[in-house]
Parts: sequence; structure tokens; C-alpha cells
Amino acid sequence: MKLADLDVIVTAPPAPGWGGRYWIIPKVTTNTGVVGYGECYASSVGPEAMRAVIKDVFERHMVGENPENIELMFRRVYSAGFTQRPDLTVMGAWSGLEIACWDILGKDRDRPVHALIGGRMNDRIRAYTYLYPRDDHPLPAFWASSDMAAEVALDMVEKGYTAVKFDPAGPYTIRGGHMPAMGDIAMSVAFCAAIREAVGDRADLLFGTHGQFSVAGAVRMGRALEAYDPLWYEEPMPPDDVSAMAEVARAVRVPVATGERLTTKAEFAQVLRQGAASILQPALGRAGGIWEAKKIAALAEVYGAQMAPHLYAGPVEWAANVQFAASIPNILMAETIETPFHHDLIKGSIVVEDGYIPVPDAPGLGIDFDEELARAHPYDGDGLHLEMQGEAISYTQVNNFAGGAPR
Repeated sequence: MKLADLDVIVTAPPAPGWGGRYWIIPKVTTNTGVVGYGECYASSVGPEAMRAVIKDVFERHMVGENPENIELMFRRVYSAGFTQRPDLTVMGAWSGLEIACWDILGKDRDRPVHALIGGRMNDRIRAYTYLYPRDDHPLPAFWASSDMAAEVALDMVEKGYTAVKFDPAGPYTIRGGHMPAMGDIAMSVAFCAAIREAVGDRADLLFGTHGQFSVAGAVRMGRALEAYDPLWYEEPMPPDDVSAMAEVARAVRVPVATGERLTTKAEFAQVLRQGAASILQPALGRAGGIWEAKKIAALAEVYGAQMAPHLYAGPVEWAANVQFAASIPNILMAETIETPFHHDLIKGSIVVEDGYIPVPDAPGLGIDFDEELARAHPYDGDGLHLEMQGEAISYTQVNNFAGGAPR
């Protein structure tokens, strides 16, 4: 069996667009007719440019190869052009293609992917959800309302979720780390207080940021939240300064989580070595794929860290996260996005039940991908999957962060 053909599907989730403006789905077919799907979580170049990168990676390093040879193909891609260092865009392309290879291998052997990467350690995976607005919640007012956030948090707990994530601390900007406004700190405290009062001890609070603070600013924000005992403080520092994040981790009594913007074991190893985080959040469509995530998880075991794979993408990456999580001992939880489009694109083949994701037994990634539906929603915009604010934050007005939704 050899890798033979590639198609790249770019699908745009309908409004409200939770999961980003578009999802990039490589479809890989072998010479024996087995089809595998993957997902690339890459947002630094547009989808048409990304198509070209995916095609180049596939044709240069993978076509004609046995899909079993994951390690060999990874080393070719990682070394291409005399690099052998993390490259966000190239590794994003490889990650989606690698996930498709595992889908192929599982289907060819009539086994779920987790059975091929160490077997089943966990029958179900604890899920967490971001707090998205109800249909009747006004926008953008929702993003600055601790009361509305608490209402949604209670809704999610009633559905069975035992962890909810929210990020009221203001938007990410292109300007790097900054000192939060007093209003941002006050709003963050208000969110923690209202949500903790609503859910009590029935759910963990996951406090999200997006690398927007300086060390001093992150420490001030983190210390203000300690009384509400969040399970984690997500990416308080920009991802390019691991030692600074380690300073924050030492100064704040809330566990630091990071990893959405990191790629390969090389970058995650630095986080662990420097004590910058005790919870790792790789996005499998960016971090190097399923096999590389297994290596990251093994490193994390040595350092007593847990894994919580990130999801701000589509259901193919979610499926890869679930297969990965099923096979490791140090899984904490996995992010989940429940929208009708996420559900329909895989025909409900993975679900959340009482706050947990039952691990599927079906071959490959365990999903029934609706290619016709994906192609019926092409992306025709010119924005990136996610975009950062160009303006500096305000120290007099509310700094809304609109939950990653397209503008």
C-alpha cells in the first residue's frame, strides 16, 4: 500500500463560526483505494497558500511511501531545506497529512487508531467546553457580562460538563505582552466569582488568555484569580518566551497551561525543562500529528505534567485528539466544540455524553466524514483562521474579546 493522491478541502463553518473561519481537511488516498482524512490547524498563511504548502509537503516527502512509515516521513519533512527545527506552517501541513495516514492505517487494518499507538488506556475522555453565548444572548454584550457567562456555565454543568473555559481578560494583539487594564482585572475577577457561585464545586474553572501579558501583568492577573481556584491559567505569556512564562508559573498559585501555538516535541520540551507549565495543550493539527503528540505526552509523564489537547478547529482534529487521548495515561481532558456543523460533518460519529467523550471503536479516526457537506460550504473570504487585533488595548474602555468568532 502506497500513498498516491491528495485533495485539500477547505470548508467554512456556518455562523456563528465557532472553531474559526475555515477548516483545512487533507484527503489522502492510497493506490489500493483507502481514503484517510486529516486536519491542519494552521493560521499564519491563507488557505490557498496553505493548499500549496500541503501539496508540496505531500509530493516532496510522502507520495509513493508506505503510510506506515510515519517516523521516516516526519524526519524528511522536519529536515527539509536544511532546517531540523520547528516550522509552524510546514509542521501544520505535515500534521494534517499525518493524521490522514493514521486514518488510512486504521481503516486498512479494521482497527481504531488508538489500537495502533499503544492500545486503549481510557474508555472515555473528560470533555471541557468554552462558554459560548445562548441564542438569546446579545452580542457583543455577552463577552463582557459575568452574569450571562454564569448562566451558560450552569447550562453546561447541567449537561454534564465538569470544566468550563472563559477568557474575559481582553483581546490578543500584535503588540506582544502588556500590562492589563484595571478594568480587565476587575472583569476577570467578576467572571470567576459569578461562575464559581453558579457552579459551586461541580465544575473546574479554566481561565483562558492568549499570551497577551507581560510577566508583571500576568502575575498581577493571576494573583487576582487565586481565590477562585481555577484549574488552569492558559497561556499568560506570548509563546516565544518560555523563560518568562516560567517566571509566571513560579509566582502564581494557579497551574499554567500552554501549547496551542507550539509545534513538535522540541518546543514542548523547553516548556517542561523550564517549569513553564504543568498542563500541555497541543493542537494535533499543528504540533506534528498523532505520533509526535505521543512523544510529547511521554515527555510530560517524566515531568509529572498532564495533557489537555486543544481544539479551535473542526471535528477531524477533535477525532484525532480523542484517539490520542484514549492511548495515554496522563490525559487530563480534551476541548470540545458542540455545534450542529461539527456534529453533521462527522454524522454524529463522536459525541459528548454526560461530560465525557466515549472513545469510538470504528476503524481509523472513528468518524464518518461527510465530504459532500464539507464541499457545500467552501471558504470564499480573505481572512485568516484567526486574526489578532492591531490596536493597543484601552485603559479607559471595555476590552472585549469576542470568543474567537469571525468579525
